[in-house]
Amino acid sequence: MVMLWAIGAHAASPVKGLLERIDKGASQRFVIELKQGDRDFFELDYRAGKPVVRGNNYVSIATGIHWYLKYYAGIHLCWGHMHARLPQQLPAVPKPERHETDMRLRFDFNYCTHSYTMAFWDWARWEEEIDWMALHGVNMPLCATGMGSVWRNVLLRLGYTRDEVNDFVAGPAFQSWWLMNNLEGWGGPNPDSWYTRQEELQRRIVRRMREWGIEPVLPGYSGMLPANAKERLGVDVADPGRWCGYRRPAFLQPQDPNFQRIARIYYQELTRLYGKARYYSMDPFHEGGNTKGVDLAAAGKAVWQAMKAVNPKATWVAQAWQACPHNGMIAEIPEGDMVVLDLYSESCPQWGDSASIWYRPQGFGKHHWLYCMLLNFGGNVGLHGKMRHVIDEFYKARESSFGRSLKGIGLTMEGTENNPVMYELLTELPWRAGRFDKDEWLRGYLRARYGKLTPGVEKAWMLLSNTIYACPDGSTQQGTHESVFCARPSLNAYQVSSWSCMADYYQPMDIIRAANDIVADADAYRGNADFEYDLVDIVRQAVAEKGRLVYPVVVAAYKAADKELFASASARFLNLILLQDRLLATHSNFKVGRWIGNARRMGATAAESDLYEWNARVQVATWGNRHAAEQGGLHDYAHKEWNGMLRDYYYIRWKAYFDELAGRLEGKTAKHIDFYAMEEAWTLQHNVYAEQPEGDPIEVAKQAMREICK
Repeated sequence: MVMLWAIGAHAASPVKGLLERIDKGASQRFVIELKQGDRDFFELDYRAGKPVVRGNNYVSIATGIHWYLKYYAGIHLCWGHMHARLPQQLPAVPKPERHETDMRLRFDFNYCTHSYTMAFWDWARWEEEIDWMALHGVNMPLCATGMGSVWRNVLLRLGYTRDEVNDFVAGPAFQSWWLMNNLEGWGGPNPDSWYTRQEELQRRIVRRMREWGIEPVLPGYSGMLPANAKERLGVDVADPGRWCGYRRPAFLQPQDPNFQRIARIYYQELTRLYGKARYYSMDPFHEGGNTKGVDLAAAGKAVWQAMKAVNPKATWVAQAWQACPHNGMIAEIPEGDMVVLDLYSESCPQWGDSASIWYRPQGFGKHHWLYCMLLNFGGNVGLHGKMRHVIDEFYKARESSFGRSLKGIGLTMEGTENNPVMYELLTELPWRAGRFDKDEWLRGYLRARYGKLTPGVEKAWMLLSNTIYACPDGSTQQGTHESVFCARPSLNAYQVSSWSCMADYYQPMDIIRAANDIVADADAYRGNADFEYDLVDIVRQAVAEKGRLVYPVVVAAYKAADKELFASASARFLNLILLQDRLLATHSNFKVGRWIGNARRMGATAAESDLYEWNARVQVATWGNRHAAEQGGLHDYAHKEWNGMLRDYYYIRWKAYFDELAGRLEGKTAKHIDFYAMEEAWTLQHNVYAEQPEGDPIEVAKQAMREICK
């Protein structure tokens, strides 16, 4: 059965709105057909001078539109570039094309994404992201905005005061770790206007998702209560311990009769604000929470029962990360009532790969699971991926004994708006019938992204795909090879964040050569927004690689007491930081001003804007207070190679360190540098950073390459 509808006559259709946002008038230039089907599918055809896109639901149709735009019109819609000028005559589809999938679940977001990327988004940015999701086939995203209002209402009903609630709810940039039961209160207290704003924003988000038929995954009740719940409420709780120096919230014991009572209050408030969900996300004891004294089977049953009480058809969504979800917690959950996100499938798969450090011989047993790609940690900037491996492992999983319970894919990045090539690859996997060649796919992607493909750009990307995007299969490093520019200065600086686990797996000169090839062809792509983003990102990486080559010279010169070489090499290193800063100024996506500006605009008063700016600065710098930053290891975890931050934060640290070393070479008494004090000082500032691009990205990229190739 085919239901034909003229898009202009159905104003309520989300497809019409999507097409109009892509290009005004575009909805009149497509024929859209909604057709029943047993599987998710889309078909492309051509009739009476118009492309025809049909599918079994709105998301399938949007995925088909994106496929057509990419592979027929040479238009790629991505973060920061969700609009396009369609050609006057849309290209024909020579013969009907159909793609279908039995991967019916396509998940999006890690809890961390909501803080590392989305903490200060407004509705306009969220609207673009929902469009991106629909175009990429996503149908079950984690939807964690506005949870502060839920918890405020719950705790007020339990007898807490508003001040006590504000001591519990984390600030805007740290919501994710509060919702994952890792900490409480840090970054707050939040003003009343913040609760109202986020609540209204979440309502708009879930309403738009439901218009698409996208199922929002809402945070369910996992047993969390404030750490003082035993004293304050007289309930039986377990202490999950500490997380990176922060006290975790308490865990309400499942045998306490208050568990179901409090869960019921939680779901009442959640439902009243945002409606019932088909999927609820719960992750008790996430990332090392102490389970001592907890009956895990009873805890799992209590969480499941509370969810089923609010919606008998609901499914529990759990993140597979380290030991979670504990086997004892999920073993007795009925089949079909749980979906497990294998959060880091590309590096630490838990679905049965015996080489993995998180190997589970039986995978997730009877439970459904999703093949996920984490890729990015801390929202760090940097080219990175396992391009061929991600393809091969997906089909390996499908064909394995665990393939029966594999129900889809998931994008589980800690921070997004980076490495678009990898996310494009993952979201296409469900729609391709079988294994495909990485190089052939990459050429098609580049033609779609840039509208054409010149030999130099193709050569550069093939080199990147076989080096920096070919991280070894068994590597467990947490995302990109971190830039030494962002490391706390020392004579043995290497990784930036405490848990990076990175190792050299490509040659820096290969990236510099690729950047040279990209720059050589750049004039042929002038004005192409996607190309200019990639150009800046790739040349940024090349500058970072040059820094990696210069740094050992600085160290060797100091150890050899060669004052002249030390002075010239350290100056060279510092100039590279400033060079990268100038390059990144040419694109708004690489500017700390954009991050801080979005934060300040959230504020209804100057004091509120100051609070949000402090949240924004702390997250990308110290992350926590002195104890959490130093003893907890959190400093620089969310470091960013961003214009403004490079010159005023990383450059200042390295300059102070090199000045100290130069003084020692002159015989001066060694002095300790309190880096935390320097970092905290930056977080307390309110100097204004530009948000708009400054300079021509192609010309500045050319200058940068001339400089690093000297």
